[in-house]
This record gives sequence, C-alpha cells and structure tokens, in this order.
Amino acid sequence: MTTMTQAPVREFKMPDVGEGLTEAEILKWYVQPGDTVTDGQVVCEVETAKAAVELPIPYDGVVRALHFPEGTTVDVGTSIIAVDVSGGAAPEPEAPAAAAAVPAAAAPAAAVPAAAVPAAAAPVEQLAEAEPTAVGSGRQPVLVGYGVATSATRRRPRKTAPDGFVQQTVAGDRAELNGHAPAAQAPPAGPVAGAQRPLAKPPVRKLAKDLGVDLATVTATGPDGIVTREDVHAAVAAAPKAPEEPAAVPAPVTAPAPAAAPAPVSYDTARETRIPVKGVRKATAAAMVGSAFTAPHVTEFVTVDVTRTMKLVEELKQDKEFTGLRVNPLLLIAKALLVAIRRNPGINASWDEAAQEIVVKHYVNLGIAAATPRGLIVPNIKDAHAKTLPQLAESLGELVSTARDGKTSPSAMQSGTVTITNVGVFGVDTGTPILNPGESAILAVGAIKLQPWVHKGKVKPRQVTTLALSFDHRLVDGELGSKVLADVAAVLEQPKRLITWA
Repeated sequence: MTTMTQAPVREFKMPDVGEGLTEAEILKWYVQPGDTVTDGQVVCEVETAKAAVELPIPYDGVVRALHFPEGTTVDVGTSIIAVDVSGGAAPEPEAPAAAAAVPAAAAPAAAVPAAAVPAAAAPVEQLAEAEPTAVGSGRQPVLVGYGVATSATRRRPRKTAPDGFVQQTVAGDRAELNGHAPAAQAPPAGPVAGAQRPLAKPPVRKLAKDLGVDLATVTATGPDGIVTREDVHAAVAAAPKAPEEPAAVPAPVTAPAPAAAPAPVSYDTARETRIPVKGVRKATAAAMVGSAFTAPHVTEFVTVDVTRTMKLVEELKQDKEFTGLRVNPLLLIAKALLVAIRRNPGINASWDEAAQEIVVKHYVNLGIAAATPRGLIVPNIKDAHAKTLPQLAESLGELVSTARDGKTSPSAMQSGTVTITNVGVFGVDTGTPILNPGESAILAVGAIKLQPWVHKGKVKPRQVTTLALSFDHRLVDGELGSKVLADVAAVLEQPKRLITWA
C-alpha cells in the first residue's frame, strides 16, 4: 500500500482485545496516509474470532502508512499502521544526495567526522530518543496490556583477530606454532611400521572415511600428533590422480523433475462455493468440538402448556413499567430459568479439570444464543439473577440489538454460566443443544404452537411448546437436571409461581 516515509514514526500494533486471541481480520480502515489523527480516534474496525471491534489510536499524529489492506488477517502484535507523532506536515521527497547521506550517518563515529553528518539524520536520532522501548529492554505498550518483553539475552561479541595477523595455513607453519619441528624439517613420508593407531577426533575420522582417506597415511600436524581436518583435506589434495580412462561419451544426465505440487482441488464454481473458515465460524467450530468431546452430554425434554404465559406477555405489554421495553415469551422463559436455578443452585456450576473441582457459581451470567450475519455468538447478561423483570427486559433488548448490529464486545461473551437458545423462532419444535464451553447447562426453547391439549378434563386448543435441557453429566445427575427442567416448565405453565417461588 502507499507509504509516506521519514519523520519520527510510531508503529501501532494489532492489540490483544482482552480475550487472548492470536489474530484479527481488518474489516475497514477509517483513515488513509496523510490524515491527521488524535488520541482516542478510531482508525479501523477489526473482526476477532468473537466480535467486531473498533480500534482507537493511542496518540496524536499524521498517518504515514497502512501496512495491510482491508480483508487481511493479522497476528496480534504485528504493526498495522505507522503514525508520525512529530506533528509536522508530510515531508517532501528528499533529493538523491540527501537520501544517500542517510547510510553515512549510520557509520561509526570514528569513520565520519561529526560535522559531516547531514541534518537529514536528525529525525532518526529523535525517533530513537522518543521511543526507547524500540531498542531498550522495556516492554512495548499496546492498546490493552503490553507486548512481549524484549529478551535480556545478549550474544557475547566475537573476538576479532589483532591487526596484522594473518592465519597460517601452511602445514609447516602450523606445526611450528604447535611446538613441533619447524617446517624445514620434513616429517617422515609415511607411517612407521608397528606404529600406534593414528590419533584423530571422531568428526575427523568420519571425514576421512567419507573421503576414502586412510588416516595411517596422513601426516599429522595437530598438537601431540593429532590428525586434523586440514590434514585430511591436504592428503586428498596431494593424492595422485588416477589416469583418466578413455571412456565412452556418457549419456546426458537428465535432471530429476521436481516433485509436482499437489494439484488444487477442482470443483464446479457454478455448483459449489467454498468459504474460508475463519472468525466467528472458526471459533464456534473449535468450541463445539471441544465441548461435544469433553463433556458427556445428556438431554431431557418436556412438553408444556404455556397458554397462561402467553396471556401474561400480552398483559405486560400494556403495563407502564414496560413502556419502551420489548416484552416477549423469551423474557418470561429467562425469568423461569433463573427461578429454577435459585431452587437448584447445583446446575449453575462448571467442571475444573485441572484442579479436579466442581465450581458452583453464586451469580448467574445468563447467555442468549444469537444468530447473526457473522455467525452464532453467545453474549450474556451479567448478574441476571439480581435483575427485576423490567431490568431483565431492558438487558435482553440491548443484547439483541447489539448482536444484530454486529457490535457485541468480547467482554459481553465472557464468563457465562448458563445459556438459553431459542430455536422456536425458526419454527423448530426442539433440539439437542451443545453446551457452551465452561458451562454445565443449556436450555433449548421450541416453537410455541396451538395444539390440542387436555385441559381440565377436556381436549382444548392450547399454546404448547417443547423444552430441552442439555447438561454436563460429570457434575449434573439426572435427578438435578430433571428438577431444573420440571421447575422451568411449572413456572411457564403457572406464571404465578414467579411470585410464590421467588
């Protein structure tokens, strides 16, 4: 993408928005190179595996570069935008001479006099002073928390040879340096009969074997008569070459064809569409697989007459306490589940595998599964157990509208304790829902339909629905799960129990 360079520039990195996520997709840029930005201004919108999030810039300046185009998935900690924080106007392109002087400023001070350093190098020095964390041992601040700490490990500087030293490669000189006879005294041309096995280190022996050299024929120049790698190579170079035989012209050697890359999967684009698995879909798939194959699921069903509940919904719509609030059957179903949890608190728990403990929650963060254009998400109402019915209605309305707009924050999907999924809005009677990871129960609500029902000894048309409760059988026994489901059904059949059981 277009980049505007020079001047003190700070790099804004993709932050971890608080969920421990490792990547995010850039959905939209709100700024372009050359735009002026202020501290707290939203510069882009990104999509994590759980939500769409707007990112504010944490300082004032002028945008110099956008490092990635829209639609790119970027790892957390990667720089995505460069901002000139000097506050000046965009610099003009420099002349070639000035540009060529920048490398000279990077040379050691001893090589270039101070007076010769061009003024163009000043912004680079100012940048180093403005951001010591870029080269120091501190940690770099990001939007949330801090980046990875710079390692304190340093490589020991390699020792350099003193001036004027030239490595001796002649065998005689090497022998002289090791305390052996000077080069003028030629060593014996071959091994002495009955001599001991030549001394050599294992790597040198392997080298000799690979090159077909008999160590007994090699003149050792190392300390104490040890054969060195150089001795083996010298023996190979000094060996007389066998006379070349007038062989027939060899057939041309055909280089082996490189392994063919696997052919891409072909499909009829008119009949199939392939969609990359990422974002919410990727996170949902991982969560569902993990839950289904970790927690032993049990699902129970009950069909209940909710005619009185539907009448209460219509009455509450006319109540002034609910003016401006959305009142629907889901509101009373949520309240019924909260009452059932109060009567059976063991259902509101989680399994801690690492500690081998059952964690009973004394609060209820009620999750509501929501189908959005981005996929399935489960935001939750914090401390739903402490809310009055109007407060619960308000929270439900905000949750649904925020999810529909794709603005649900990651924090809104954290720390849920129990979930409701309303499959009835799609005309489905019921289902066998999979637990949200970290929770022990999920209630599925089917479609409310007018059906023949025995009421007061007579068959009458009544509004009926089917409820399904899935629970984690590691910590929820059949008795506890059955009691919770029966209590929810009882409240929906007789809504006055919201008062008597409260």
